[in-house]
Amino acid sequence: MRIRLHDLLTGSAEVSPDAAALTFKDRTLSYAELRDLTLNAARGLRGLGTGRGDRVAVWLDKRIETVAAIFGTSAAGAVFVPVNPVLRPRQVGHILADCDVRVLVTTPERLELLRDELESLKSVERVVLVGAEGAGATAEADYTVSGWDALVEQRSGSPDAGGIDADVAAILYTSGSTGRPKGVVLSHRNLIVGAESVSTYLGNTADDVILSVLPLSFDAGFSQLTTAFAVGAHVVLTNYLLPRDVVRLCAKHGVTGLTCVPPLWVQLVEQNWTPEATGSLRYFANTGGRMPRTTLDRLREIFPAARPFLMYGLTEAFRSTYLDPEQVDRRPDSIGKAIPDAEILVVRPDGTECDPGEEGELVHRGALVALGYWNDPERTAQRFKPLPAREGALAPELVVWSGDTVVRDEEGFLYFVGRTDDMIKTSGYRVSPTEIEEVAFGTGLVRDAVALGLPDPKLGHRIALVVSPPEGAELDQAALLDRLKQELPIYMLPKQIEVRTELPRSPNGKFDRNLIRQELSA
Repeated sequence: MRIRLHDLLTGSAEVSPDAAALTFKDRTLSYAELRDLTLNAARGLRGLGTGRGDRVAVWLDKRIETVAAIFGTSAAGAVFVPVNPVLRPRQVGHILADCDVRVLVTTPERLELLRDELESLKSVERVVLVGAEGAGATAEADYTVSGWDALVEQRSGSPDAGGIDADVAAILYTSGSTGRPKGVVLSHRNLIVGAESVSTYLGNTADDVILSVLPLSFDAGFSQLTTAFAVGAHVVLTNYLLPRDVVRLCAKHGVTGLTCVPPLWVQLVEQNWTPEATGSLRYFANTGGRMPRTTLDRLREIFPAARPFLMYGLTEAFRSTYLDPEQVDRRPDSIGKAIPDAEILVVRPDGTECDPGEEGELVHRGALVALGYWNDPERTAQRFKPLPAREGALAPELVVWSGDTVVRDEEGFLYFVGRTDDMIKTSGYRVSPTEIEEVAFGTGLVRDAVALGLPDPKLGHRIALVVSPPEGAELDQAALLDRLKQELPIYMLPKQIEVRTELPRSPNGKFDRNLIRQELSA
């Protein structure tokens, strides 16, 4: 019975011990081998004094040890905190301090970068280094350093610390719309139900080969592991560098499932996809923002036999909706309907449900609703709130108020309108930036596009459009503006167009709208 996260792995190891579970570069571990490594990591963590509920941070690039450390933390009864490998030391220090991390798993090179931050952190007692052996505390450090190989030495006995599905399993830090990253607290139940729900509608089986492109600190990236382990599929890890690497790995491993965010898909459609790279793909999925129509059309040309899954989710509820591939031609702009084991409501500010065609806030209820934000009751109370009392309810139910504006049609399909805090108010109108961006993408003159509202004393907001040209081409701003005039009403036309070679992205690969806004304001 799957109660805790690591049960996904150990369960598949019992059913198919010799099946390929995880590949990194030229090394592949079977489910039995990965299970044994994971349980040894758990024994090692317990040997370091790691107790139930202690936080273990994993600051590594994607590799086999990263996965073993994460699932080993679960088996030891502790809470894993995956830290995005592209974060700077100051950001990492904030995360370690915010959730009082006791054990840090990283590399010697990353430890050197983090030493100044660790000086002010009293919670970190142990540092485990992958790729080097070391032991003992140094004169200038309060923490003890040891090596990964020593951690996973064969030990007897069970590492199981007990626990139930309601216990905290993970803290995932999100960049947030304002301020420093906040930690979303997830239970074992959240992660297991999410894995089973997503693997169900994707139709995952033990025959799938899933390419892990997104960061494991990103909920959609971590989902590539959990959905695979839930059914005994094979995961191929890659630390994304160049778009052509994705093409090469799809061909090499016969990848059947690929999930990316829109900026990455925009890059991938420009690559030379060979029959060897496309022939095995069974599905491709989008998350982290709306897929430009032109990009979706091109992907369907590249992968004619693959089913497209357009998904919407938020870390606070893991995943919320998906569009059935059979509906893509009829309603490609829809984010679909609720995933299995979830209910999605569209509500007014007072919590009453909106009528079809009426804009409202997306609210998620069900087993995937997270436990809140770590050490932040104020923001937790803002996002995790009860619905108005329902008939027959015995107690108030906490749900996630997403902050996203959506609309539901007569058939129950949902359409994303915009983020509450990203909406542009100009000349008395409320404008969704995604509507402007979609038109810009549709011209074929831009590679990336981000629309923002900047403060303006007369208009409320003036619309700024930041774009990058297609690869190897120059951008004709006059031609772009002329095309926008053909498609948009005058109040939606950008007052300012900025051309950048590359648009900044967050650690999870999404466009960093806050940074772009700050740069334009400055």
